Amino acid sequence: MNRPLDAGTPAQFRADRLVDVLVPTRDRPTELAVTLSGLAAQEGVPGFGVVVSDQSDGDPGYAHPAAATMVRALRHRGHPVLLTRRLPRRGLAEHRSFLLAASAARYVLFLDDDVWLEPGALRRLVTAIGELGCGFVGNGVHGLSYLDDVRPHTHRHYREWNGRPVPERVRPGTPDWDRAQIHSAANLLHVTASLALPEGDWRAYQVSWVGGCVLYDRVKLIDAGGFDFWRRVPTRHQGEDVAAQLAVLARHGGAGVLPSGAYHLESPTTVTERDVEAWEVVLADPDPDA
Repeated sequence: MNRPLDAGTPAQFRADRLVDVLVPTRDRPTELAVTLSGLAAQEGVPGFGVVVSDQSDGDPGYAHPAAATMVRALRHRGHPVLLTRRLPRRGLAEHRSFLLAASAARYVLFLDDDVWLEPGALRRLVTAIGELGCGFVGNGVHGLSYLDDVRPHTHRHYREWNGRPVPERVRPGTPDWDRAQIHSAANLLHVTASLALPEGDWRAYQVSWVGGCVLYDRVKLIDAGGFDFWRRVPTRHQGEDVAAQLAVLARHGGAGVLPSGAYHLESPTTVTERDVEAWEVVLADPDPDA
């Protein structure tokens, strides 16, 4: 029988670590277990922390025996884990803001609750952001059901950074905005295969934004405003990650990283009320106090 799980406390968790992984979740106990299993198999980044913040309608996802076992496996392997509930729901941006405030780490990885990371993925991201010195790096997620759906017209959006990424002002309606097409379906897998990278090598490329798996320099994310804009957007929104990344891009630059070790579980979304794009609100009124 699965025994009760110790949730931990914010005071015990918050520490000066290299990396914390922040996982928002809702009504996805099975997917959460898979996501945590990927984290438990990561090596090369000792002692990273994990925060799981649950907004499920019923019992929290981490109470499921499979997810609880992965929490215990992470702790057994030396990774502090904080389990929280954030209710009532005030929207995706507020949830991410809450998660960000729980960490004092140098880097924070926002990882969606339906993404499995292959072994070595976290180490590669940490290596990349350390060498590039930018505001964020990300792994676009692969949809393996699209593996045989090759879309060469999207590959033209792949452009590598030569050296450190520079700040960019990326906006809708520009060619830079269309870079996001490279992250659909299994496009990244096809681009990666065409590069034939040596074992252990990686490349940084230009992005408009990355969904599902993004590692931020925490101080630079906060400097760009973090997710504080949550107070200015309706509760029923999406695109909060886009809004934050556009702000970080403008101040500190950012990059995608190949190969990507992030795989989308392709489960139905739990975000069914998405009346407003948060980034549209933020771009229309970037600094209401100015």
